[in-house]
Amino acid sequence: MSVDTVELADGQRIEVRVIDPLERALPSIVFLHEGLGSVSLWRDFPDRIATATGAGAIVYSRHGYGQSSTLREKRAPDYMHREALNVLPELLGIWEINKPILFGHSDGASIALIHAGAGHEVAALILEAPHVFVEEISLQGAAHAALIYQTTDLPAKLARHHSDPDKTFWGWHDIWTNANFREWNIEAYLPLISCPTLLIQGEDDEYGSIAQIDAIAGAVKSKAQKHMLRNCGHTPHREQTDLTTKLVTAFIRENFSRHLA
Repeated sequence: MSVDTVELADGQRIEVRVIDPLERALPSIVFLHEGLGSVSLWRDFPDRIATATGAGAIVYSRHGYGQSSTLREKRAPDYMHREALNVLPELLGIWEINKPILFGHSDGASIALIHAGAGHEVAALILEAPHVFVEEISLQGAAHAALIYQTTDLPAKLARHHSDPDKTFWGWHDIWTNANFREWNIEAYLPLISCPTLLIQGEDDEYGSIAQIDAIAGAVKSKAQKHMLRNCGHTPHREQTDLTTKLVTAFIRENFSRHLA
């Protein structure tokens, strides 16, 4: 796996992996990871999608994750807005990507929605376990994750993927359980989204209910495809890899076959 870094205007160092396209006419897929994700935690899933579709891909670790710059301060309730409206546009400019397919998981899916709903050009959205408002199940999931972090070998496991696992974990946990975050809601962005949208969620998702993808499908301008996966929790691309790959590949072929010779 070849991984590089880019430096942003504010001095943050961002870890990035680039997968070259087989079909250059297709939009590039930009992978936006979950609240505890990173480049390496996607494992080979971006390669699977790139191979199956022919599209190029960009996989990067946000500030505070993976081998990117560690957190300098506690996250604020608008941390996903900052990523969607400031950091992501800067990165897309560096990579000269004008109209990407955004593949977002959990926090990454919310970032993708904010970015698209704010008027940035997006070819399509592929969203796994997205959040558009805070549910009690999300808060319970974060609290349970803290117990696991404090009583198991989870810190050692995260250390394989993050330069500072403590800052990464508590940075995520502390904002999601902050009282000021309970009113976080991005539903106002949804009616402004008109690109093709694919929604994937596990029926056993420990961080969110079907109400999340129902809200998205009911509000976006374009028709959204919804898929609830059986025997699947918060991470469909790891728990149901083959099915998730099949759904994503079919979606891209359906919407972008005109780009192919």
